[in-house]
Amino acid sequence: MAKIKVKQVKSSIKRLQTQKRTLESLGLRGIGKEVTHEATPSILGMIEKVKHLVSVTEA
Repeated sequence: MAKIKVKQVKSSIKRLQTQKRTLESLGLRGIGKEVTHEATPSILGMIEKVKHLVSVTEA
């Protein structure tokens, strides 16, 4: 599987609770934080739910 970097670029304030939980499960806890994940279908699905709050690049 390919590695991807996910970076939070927008705040989770005033977002739905499900979107906040998705960010937490991705390991993102604030603007500017960056994590690396395998590009599995479950991770890609979580990124799709919060794509307006994060940016994704290949690692």
